[in-house]
Order: sequence, then structure tokens, then C-alpha cells
Amino acid sequence: MIKRFYAPLLLVVVVMLTASCSTKMGALSPELFTTTPQVLEAVGGQVPVTINGNFPAKYFPKKAIVEVTPRLAWNGGEAKGQPATFQGEKVEDNYQSIAYATGGRFTMKTSYEYVPAMAKSELYLDFKARVGNKEIAIPSVKIADGVIATSELVNQTLATANPELGADAFQRIIKEAQQANIMFLIQQANIRAGELKNLKDFNAQVKEVAEAPNKKISNIEISAYASPDGGVGLNTKLAENRESNTDKALTNELKRAKMTEVMVDSKYTAQDWEGFKELVSKSNIQDKDVILRVLSMYQDPERREAEIKNLSSVYKTLAEEILPQLRRSRLTLNYEIIGKSDEEISRLAASNPSELNVEELLYAATLTNDDARKASIYTQATRQFPNDFRAFNNLGLLAYQQGDKAGAENRFEQAARIAPNAPEVNMNLGLIALAKGNENQAKTYLGKASGTENLNETMGNLYILEGQYDRAVNSFGDAKTNSAALAQILAKDYNKARTTLDNVTAKDAYTDYLKAILGARTNNAQAVISNLRAAVQKDASLAKTAADDIEFAKFATNSDFQNIVR
Repeated sequence: MIKRFYAPLLLVVVVMLTASCSTKMGALSPELFTTTPQVLEAVGGQVPVTINGNFPAKYFPKKAIVEVTPRLAWNGGEAKGQPATFQGEKVEDNYQSIAYATGGRFTMKTSYEYVPAMAKSELYLDFKARVGNKEIAIPSVKIADGVIATSELVNQTLATANPELGADAFQRIIKEAQQANIMFLIQQANIRAGELKNLKDFNAQVKEVAEAPNKKISNIEISAYASPDGGVGLNTKLAENRESNTDKALTNELKRAKMTEVMVDSKYTAQDWEGFKELVSKSNIQDKDVILRVLSMYQDPERREAEIKNLSSVYKTLAEEILPQLRRSRLTLNYEIIGKSDEEISRLAASNPSELNVEELLYAATLTNDDARKASIYTQATRQFPNDFRAFNNLGLLAYQQGDKAGAENRFEQAARIAPNAPEVNMNLGLIALAKGNENQAKTYLGKASGTENLNETMGNLYILEGQYDRAVNSFGDAKTNSAALAQILAKDYNKARTTLDNVTAKDAYTDYLKAILGARTNNAQAVISNLRAAVQKDASLAKTAADDIEFAKFATNSDFQNIVR
């Protein structure tokens, strides 16, 4: 009897044990999973994570299929990542196979679109398992806490970025010049009666400038020349005499006009090869390219002259049309036009702006630190000069600096309708696009902003938003701004970030907050507390931000920290 029933009973026991081993899948330990990064971090508006996991030996049934879904959960919401599916070694499918006897490792990657509430969150792995037709419950396992959201501070540091000014072109002193020529006959240096009239007309211009209340004469230059034919010795004497005679005649005219205080500087050029070259290049003379080639080939004046005279077919034309124009004394009156003083411009901008031109009116806005006064001046400029984009652009700049992004965008768009290709306008519209989170549109605008002063700063902010921290650091260069310091912190260049923050010109609450983050990353508790306290004093909303900020996780039990964020 015992022998008869032993074998069937043993078979039942084996089957039961095998069935038990093949369906039991209990809770998995968090130690079986790691994440890279260890603490999740927002990068370029995303929270990427690589998960490495391990199914232990004798855990995964041979006929099991398990779907693993990474889930990031926070108070009031959650986001599910890309799932991965695994199969036991007896399942005929195309998923990664996990051996029952040895277990198996796996890697999965996913990414979540960042939302601010993720700062205080938990990463779980959810399991959906079945063996054959039977569903198996596997408890979710938490594998990470929180998301570092420091890169998202770019949305705050962008608020203090510098829009591009539509600069004025005002010059208080404008240098001007008027010229006249005294022409001479070949191999002569005397001033003919007809040329004396040119000298008198020139002297009348000098007198007019001297008597103008807003003009000041610098000097008069006399440059006497001889044409490059006739030999160096002859031409040197000829040019020298032409200079001397012109100087004497001009001095006499100045004496008659009682303008002896005007400085006269004289010089002569024996052979005017440069003038010759210029006239030939502008002419339609046959074989002019040959003549110019001779000038480039030979530097010796006598060799030049000989080679050109050998060009008998064109030399007659040169002698008749070109050389006579080089026998001259050139008179140049150099003077300055002196514009209105700062005091006069400011007064007129307030009392009678219609007396100012557009450059003076735009310049007037730079003479005050009162934003309301600046806005008033720019508004007046839009009325007087509605086809000049700069006043509209600069009203947008003021709105942006005051935190009115919608108003700024409206003004920048007005400027763009007038000057759609103006680099300043495109730079500012690019800045607005960044502030709105539209990076592709920002790139389009910034591609048309070449040469603007603040382009590198704006590009640096764009690179932060894209998670390209090293490029952002390079783009900011030596700029001392919150954005530059943020890029350096994200690139882990903490020494440079410290120097930048210490030298930020317009320090605000976020300057202090970044200093506190820098203190946390370098394990400097004193820097964390002192700077965080300063930040919250300037902006009370940063207390809650800091309380949820995983950058300060290791200081959560610090009593001073608790008092600040309470």
C-alpha cells in the first residue's frame, strides 16, 4: 500500500512546489535600483533619468511577463515615463529575457516634462506582472526623492536680462571740411587771376564759418602738388613754389578779412603718383589696366614715368586729361560744428521738444535716470518721428525692465513694423520669446540680431534653457549677471560663479538665492543661512521656494534654516 501510493504523492508535491516557485513574485528592495543622476535634475525643461535595475536570482518566473513603468509623483499630480517590458526565459516574445536561476540586470531611460511641483516629488517603479493568465501583484518601489530645479531659475534671471537700446547717434562735435583747388599751368607756380577768384571764394567760406556761433575753425591745410611728369628735381622745386605762393596769397586774404588767428599748415608733394593712380582708375582711358599695372610693378618714379611715356597710344590722352588735374594746390578748411549742451537739450526736451532733432531727443533720454521722464521723452519722439523705430524700441526696453513683458512685446512689435531687420529689435523680440519659453522662435529672431551688444548674454540664457551649460558659460564670457552665475553653477564652475555673484552690479533677491545654492553645493552652511536670509528679506516668496528646494535638503533640520523658511 505505501509503495503503491508513494510515487503519485511525490509527483503532486513536486508539481505544487514548482507551481509555487513559478508564480510567487514579492516586493522588490529599493537597493536593487539606482538612478543616474542620483538626484533627478531639470535640464532644458526636462527631467531625464536613467534607471539601472536588477531582478534577483530565483525571482523571475520562467513564464512571467513584467511591465515596469517609472512614475514621478508629487502632491496633486504625477507623470508616467516610458515603460519597459521583460519576459521569463520560457516566454516566446521579443522582450528582454530574465533567467529564473540567475536573475538579470536591465537599464531603462525616460524623461519628464518639468513642472515646478516636481521639486518636491518621489520617483517610483510600478509593476504590472502576469504568469500565464494569472496577474501577479508586485508593490511599487520608491527609488529616488525630488528634482533639483536650479536650471529653472533662468526664468527669474531672464527678468533682469538686458534688452537692446536703440541708441542715438548724437554728436556734440561734428568734424567737417570744405575744399577748393588752385590750378596751375604746366611747369608754372604763379597764381593766375582766374584762380585768385577761387581763393577769394574759399576765403568767404572761411569767414562764414568763423562767424557762425556753433562752428569753430581747426585749421586750413595747403597741399601743393606737381604732376609726375618732368623729373623729380624739377617737380620738387615746382611743388615747393606752388605751396609758397599759395600760402602767401591765402595769408594776404586772411589779413584783409582780419582772420589772422586762423592756423595755416602747408606741405607739398613733388610727384603726385597717388592722385595720378586715382584719376586713371576712375577714367575710361584705353589701356588703363596696363598703366595701373606699371604703377604696381615699378616704385622708382623715373622708371614709372619712362614706362608710361612708352605707351605712346595713351600718353597723349594722359597729358591732356589726367596730368593737368594734378598741377594744383588743394585748400582744406577743417572745422567743428558744436552741438547743443546737455543742459540745453534737457531744457528743450522738457519745454519745447520740437526744436530738437531725433538724435538730440533720443540723447535727451540718456541724460536722466528717471524712467518716467525717459518714457515721456521717448513717447514724444514717437510723435515727432513716427518712422524711426528706436523710440518705440526703447519704450519696450523700459517696459521689460519694469516687468511688463506684454507691454514690452507690444512696443517691440511696433518697432519691428517700422524696421523689421533692425538687429536691436530682433534681439529684443528674441528675449521676449525666451521669456515666453518659445526657444525656436527666439533662435529665429536672434539669428537676425548680429552685432548687438547684448546678444551674447541672450544667447547664454538660451543655452541654459537648452541645458547646454558649458556653451552658456562661454557665451556669457566675463558678464557679471545672475544669469552668468547660474550658468557657472550649473556647469559646476563654483569659483567663477562666486566671483561673478560678488560683482553683480544690480544685486537682487535672486543674487542672494544663487549665493545660497552655491553655499549648499560647497557645503558652506554659513553661506547658505546668511544669503538665504538676505534673499527672503528682499522677496518673501523665496521662503517657500527654499523649503521645497532639494538643493537645501541636507540643511532641512538646521534650526536657522527652518526659521528662515517657516
